Amino acid sequence: MSRSAHPAGPRYADVLPEGHYAAPPTDLNALEPKVWSRTVSRDENGVVTVGGIPVTRLAEEFGTPAYFLDETDFRTRCRAWRDAFGSDADVFYAGKAFLSRAVVRWLHEEGLNLDVCSAGELATALDAGMPAERIALHGNNKSTEEITRAVEAGVGRIVLDSFQEIVRVAHIAERLGKRQRVQIRITVGVEAHTHEFIATAHEDQKFGLALAGGQAAEGVRRALKLDGLELVGIHSHIGSQIFDTSGFEVAAHRVVGLLAQIRDEHGVELPEIDLGGGLGIAYTSDDDPREPQEIATALREIVTRECASAGLAVPRISVEPGRAIVGPTAFTLYEVGTVKELPGLRTYVSVDGGMSDNIRTALYDAEYSVALVSRTSTAAPMLSRVVGKHCESGDIVVRDAFLPADLAPGDLLAVPATGAYCRSMASNYNHALRPPVVAVADGAARVIVRRETEEDLLRLDVG
Repeated sequence: MSRSAHPAGPRYADVLPEGHYAAPPTDLNALEPKVWSRTVSRDENGVVTVGGIPVTRLAEEFGTPAYFLDETDFRTRCRAWRDAFGSDADVFYAGKAFLSRAVVRWLHEEGLNLDVCSAGELATALDAGMPAERIALHGNNKSTEEITRAVEAGVGRIVLDSFQEIVRVAHIAERLGKRQRVQIRITVGVEAHTHEFIATAHEDQKFGLALAGGQAAEGVRRALKLDGLELVGIHSHIGSQIFDTSGFEVAAHRVVGLLAQIRDEHGVELPEIDLGGGLGIAYTSDDDPREPQEIATALREIVTRECASAGLAVPRISVEPGRAIVGPTAFTLYEVGTVKELPGLRTYVSVDGGMSDNIRTALYDAEYSVALVSRTSTAAPMLSRVVGKHCESGDIVVRDAFLPADLAPGDLLAVPATGAYCRSMASNYNHALRPPVVAVADGAARVIVRRETEEDLLRLDVG
């Protein structure tokens, strides 16, 4: 039986041979800067702090598990992306990574735009005061109600994802007496080096209109004929957790080729292209993410070169970082419940959260770092698997890590780089209560998304 066909799920009881693992770090107390937010450090007592506040105090006040978001780091990253691309380009924060009213306000204040892909995200954005013209609506199956609300609100763009949606948005816009700015999402046949479930530009998937076979060109023809639409550009997204720009180079070449075809066929030069997001962050010390300025310079050079070759004016570029902004700014804090040694294999460290607050390890085989943060230790390293408290053998938070051999119940562990997708994809599996999100800055901490309560669960259970 193949590994993926195991009745208990992939990687069940996976025991790798001795010597497979890299050597443990020289210092288990060290914090790798690139996987932690900017204000994280250890104090003189060996306790990790964020925004100047010890995690022991945060745990006492807010409980565990909990997400702690470094507001200073978040804002700094917003400014870095804004400044890297400048006034002649647009940076749209991808709200699916993590969205709350506080985050929307930060984005507005720091000059970023916002991508939303559901009625709930749109409602959050509008309620928190993001100007509608700075909002883009994504999604492969937008409902009539979602489109109507977006058009009524006056969102700056809707990204069209299918032939049916082209007609649907045009009809709604005409009924409302508006002309809606739109882009058409295309799949360019570039598959980023990423997990199958988060690679989005190969043809065999649900997003966009394929460039190969002429679907994208046909979508443009249809959109240009409809009075309710103002086609302003082409949208492309090639995947997630990408560490270099080579995939973007191929994608840009093909997108610009389509722009040239549109000019030649329709006499129209579309003024915008959106190259999507998907830039990677450091989850472990092995990851090597690029800085926003490096990314901006590379993308500008690529698009400028391709447009010059095609004889086109350089369109306005948009990008959509989500994970790259919020991912590194938060960590999840857990309390150790049990420590179970399996002689000759590894030690299982159970914490008070798990797949309900971070599904990514189970879903994507995602890798994370972890550290003992409530104290330092001089104990020897032990090969550990940090697991949750749910009734699943696949309930794994960090698959393989080295932790101090004197780890004990009551110790606090933190998993960095959990700002993106963890709270967004959190669930009530086993009727777990979803953790709070606590913003920390300059010695102060405040809840921006409160912890769920049993009353919240029971209020929805009307049976």
